[in-house]
Amino acid sequence: MTLSTAEADKILADNFAPWVLALGLSVEQTGAQHAVLRLPWSDQLAREGGGLSGQAMMAAADTACVIAICSAREGFEPMTTVQQSTTFQRPVVGRDVLVTARISKLGRRMAFLDITLAEEGADPAAPAAHATTVYAFPG
Repeated sequence: MTLSTAEADKILADNFAPWVLALGLSVEQTGAQHAVLRLPWSDQLAREGGGLSGQAMMAAADTACVIAICSAREGFEPMTTVQQSTTFQRPVVGRDVLVTARISKLGRRMAFLDITLAEEGADPAAPAAHATTVYAFPG
């Protein structure tokens, strides 16, 4: 059984730092091996030149991974980001971003994920950014 979007939004609200919550992320979808979050466009997140900042996209990708893992493990538990690598492929200007985190391997102590960040309505085969992450579970 995976988390509902309401349960995932509660995990987001209860466990993330205020500056992450200020991004305005919302959970669009959860599944046994994935989660989709919406990063709403905000001029406050734009960098010089008007594009969405890479820092905001990386934080959204990291957050989507935690929600995907929580969905797969049916609840929140402490975890630590061990590695994140992000490639930025095209700018995002004036549009929301859908952040899709997919678990490629989930073990007892570690998880590996692939993340695609695409403008809403854009071709998912042409993402704005792609990331990979590794998480560790303490204990």
